[in-house]
Amino acid sequence: VKSEGPKLVPFFKATCVYFVLWLPTSSPSWFSALIKCLPIFCLWVFLLAHGINFLVSHRSASRILAGLIFSAVGDAFLIWQEQGYFIHGLLMFAITHILYSSAFGMKPLDLKAGLLMAVVSGSCYAFLYSYLSGPFTYLVAVYIALIGFMGWRAVAGVQLCNDLWTWTKLSACVGAMLFMVSDLTIALNKFCFPVPYSRFIIMATYYAAQMLIALSAVETRDEEDFRKRS
Repeated sequence: VKSEGPKLVPFFKATCVYFVLWLPTSSPSWFSALIKCLPIFCLWVFLLAHGINFLVSHRSASRILAGLIFSAVGDAFLIWQEQGYFIHGLLMFAITHILYSSAFGMKPLDLKAGLLMAVVSGSCYAFLYSYLSGPFTYLVAVYIALIGFMGWRAVAGVQLCNDLWTWTKLSACVGAMLFMVSDLTIALNKFCFPVPYSRFIIMATYYAAQMLIALSAVETRDEEDFRKRS
């Protein structure tokens, strides 16, 4: 953890810039899009700092980088969501969750965790359903299924009971849960009712989630270094 901390300093600074400037969402611009995306750009740099060879040889890390790229595009679209680009942003983040799920892998399967995530995702959609109309009725259903699947794969990797967990697997798990909290807050605020301090909750949990998921990508390198020392 100590070795990765310095590489995240630009991310923390960029996140502080976003919250300090707190640009109004009522007047979207390319500058506000840049400020919003800047922390995610820093996470690109964080992963690239581990070396191109590392990213090429470890598919999970490269897929997380790809997910971060789609996330940044999604963030830019959501700056102009009131101008009709919300669905575009939704699509970008749907692709992000597919990439993250692929990065986390299907082993171990952990059907109990899958069932739990299915219940949580289904309950969220059941609550939102009466507020949805038109294409959002099925678009939100698909999106919730994708983020719920991503959450399942992140939770399944922890294996706390078997004492097989690592700090990076735990990082992916917490990151996935925070991502779900962020997106649920977006859905409640957009489709159901105004959520107090919604923007702060959404962005704080979102940036933390992306940082933790990016951190989970370095696990394969940690394992490789351990084998070399052994």
